[in-house]
Amino acid sequence: MSDKPEFDLAVVIDDDEDILTAATLLLRRMFAEVLTAPNPQAALDMLGGRLPDVVLLDANFARGATDAAEGLAWLGRLLAYDPDMAVVMITAHAGLQVAVAAMKRGATDFVSKPWSNEKLLTSVRTAATLRRSRRDAPPERQHPLASGGTPGSTLLLGRSPAMARVQSLIARAGPTDANVLILGENGTGKELVARALHGASHRADAPMLTVDLGAITEDLIDSELFGHVKGAFTDAKSDRVGRIQAANGGTLFLDEIGNLPLHLQPKLLSVLEQRKVTPVGANTPVPVDIRVIAATNMAPAMLTDDRYFRQDLLFRLNTVEIDLPPLRDRREDVPELLEHFLILYARRYGQPVPAITPEAMTALRHHDWPGNVRALRHAVERAVILSGGQPLQPHDFPIGATASRLRPEAVVAPSSRQDLNLDRAERRLVEEALKKHGYNISLAAAELGLSRGALYRRMEKHGL
Repeated sequence: MSDKPEFDLAVVIDDDEDILTAATLLLRRMFAEVLTAPNPQAALDMLGGRLPDVVLLDANFARGATDAAEGLAWLGRLLAYDPDMAVVMITAHAGLQVAVAAMKRGATDFVSKPWSNEKLLTSVRTAATLRRSRRDAPPERQHPLASGGTPGSTLLLGRSPAMARVQSLIARAGPTDANVLILGENGTGKELVARALHGASHRADAPMLTVDLGAITEDLIDSELFGHVKGAFTDAKSDRVGRIQAANGGTLFLDEIGNLPLHLQPKLLSVLEQRKVTPVGANTPVPVDIRVIAATNMAPAMLTDDRYFRQDLLFRLNTVEIDLPPLRDRREDVPELLEHFLILYARRYGQPVPAITPEAMTALRHHDWPGNVRALRHAVERAVILSGGQPLQPHDFPIGATASRLRPEAVVAPSSRQDLNLDRAERRLVEEALKKHGYNISLAAAELGLSRGALYRRMEKHGL
């Protein structure tokens, strides 16, 4: 496996030199670069316009301060600098109110000092992964599937009948409090649909908290969702508010819900039925008022199989079900998406919008796009960067014989002479995808139809 760091840049802001040193030592294998600063203004000066993958922000800077007022104020300024910034608040004076306030104001997570190294690394990895997903699939104001507009009026690009059905469901389900389950392959825009539903609801002014269950290790999901009280387990040195409680009054988006372990599914079902959550180690439930939107790329056959997913929980989640079509099932939308991406990246890289030849348009419309809209977007970005202003030809895009894809049918219909052991077949596919993409985790995961977190777990499982 490659030793290349997972992410590019982390920034740690704290007035304690020992904290800066400890964080740097801990994060330097995960990030290619770790910048440290004694205060937020110094950090912004050092960045000079660069956008970090994650920021660790101390909650208190003034001597003797414990109310986190300064940290919360700077949180707002950092998010004004980059609205998609992933910020993990850190403080020695943790409290549920501060944690809730931080996450309601846009913090991705909240970690108490002294921290558990494993917990901090998980929080940082989750935050950086979320930042990357926001960059790869930005929200309404710049999302590759969006055509602008104000929150609540987001339009998905595409006039195909398949997208018309999706738009109709969003328009009807959005203003309600009904739980929604979004189905679809990776790269089809499930998070965008969730944000459109939230923006169309009466909760639009409240937060939408996202939990990517594919990016959190199984043993931490319980605490991440439900929270815990001090002393609940060895590393529980203080109370921690869970994402369910932090989303109170707003929307909770559970991405990759298929990764929720079976033993925790009854606990989530209880929250949905009783509208109360009980933190790990607590005896008293806390009332919550949330709308739940869930998403998964799990195959319907697995989703309706009790061995993988509880059917009573499924019934609670899919009051309304929205099935996002893969790009190959709405090829007529490719020209509109293509035009949008060409303009987007030409502006971003300061280049003229390149023309596209009829041959290239035909090739793009007939390509299957295993990575869906996200793959099309990356292909256009690459083509714009390398075009030099010249008209784009089919060979300017990674499609065709030079970019052969792993096909699902190779697994579904094996010949009688093939090894039918599922574990060995999974290992072969994962290894083949990793080698094909030079151990680029993002590309390999997209090819396999997995999240990065799910691919990491399979790599660990098979010793890859």
